[in-house]
Amino acid sequence: MRFEEINGNVFYNGDCITGARTHIPDGSVDLIITDPPYGINGDRLHHHYNRDERFVVGGYVEVPASDYGEFSLRWIREAERILRPGGSIYIVSGYTNLYHILYALRETCLREVNHIIWRYNFGVYTSRKYVSSHYHILFYEKPGGERTFNLESRYGVGEKGPDNGSLNYRDREDVWYINREYKPGQAKNKNELPTELLVKMIQYSSNEDDLVCDMFLGGFSTAKVAIGLNRRAIGFEVSGEVFDLKIAELRDTRPGYLLSTLRTPGTGEPVNQGRPWTDADRTTLVSRFTGLIASGETKKDAIATLGRELGRGRWAIEKMLKQQGVRPGARRGDET
Repeated sequence: MRFEEINGNVFYNGDCITGARTHIPDGSVDLIITDPPYGINGDRLHHHYNRDERFVVGGYVEVPASDYGEFSLRWIREAERILRPGGSIYIVSGYTNLYHILYALRETCLREVNHIIWRYNFGVYTSRKYVSSHYHILFYEKPGGERTFNLESRYGVGEKGPDNGSLNYRDREDVWYINREYKPGQAKNKNELPTELLVKMIQYSSNEDDLVCDMFLGGFSTAKVAIGLNRRAIGFEVSGEVFDLKIAELRDTRPGYLLSTLRTPGTGEPVNQGRPWTDADRTTLVSRFTGLIASGETKKDAIATLGRELGRGRWAIEKMLKQQGVRPGARRGDET
């Protein structure tokens, strides 16, 4: 099986079942993200989508529907073997062969974490049924170790949106609204996963220098994003035509190139959380709160300002104001 190594990342041109068994040791992979073949005549999908296929790379290798169950069982068993205890796997699947993948997962020790719905911006046109415009993302873990889940990698738990809703909570809901990417005039694979989708999974479920594997590289999107986030990448692509094209593109991928595009979450505990209040702290608290309210700030904004200035949490400030005889909800001029 031929392979290419690029900056320590290794990619194989061949079948992932044989390739993983031969080239990847037990328990050596931190995270698997993969989008297996459709099993629904994927080489003829352009008959159903209204899109220009001139720039779609040839060489797509489909799995016959009659073989899909056994095929799923074999590659998922290899995925189970190479994952470290505590490692995670995300499998992207349509609904047609979802039951085969679920059955295969249940034949392993892998354990469900979430069943995510990815809703995208267009689907197959229909006139006598509802339009299918989502994929399933099966998020599983291998028991026996600590699973990486970076709770505040994207939004701090205390960050609020314009409607005061938790940004962290919303980002972690199990229905994801992420559009597909349009690449007019660019060479592309049959069905490439969007960068935004991959960044989200990799941020939550891995750390820098972790090893990320894609059993079905396709457009090499998972590998490219993993490298862009300073992870190591490994994977398999059975089509020689696709492999050669994408390897050439990957040579120009700079490690860490995506890090500067990531938002900085508002994380971290208040610097004075848990510290005793001094008399000077209490005097400053009452004086500043009274002054902020007198200047026209709302109770909520005044407490937020005091939190930043005093390095205290909201509840600590409200509790101390009450202990000092100040009613945080009082009208201006009513404080005692």
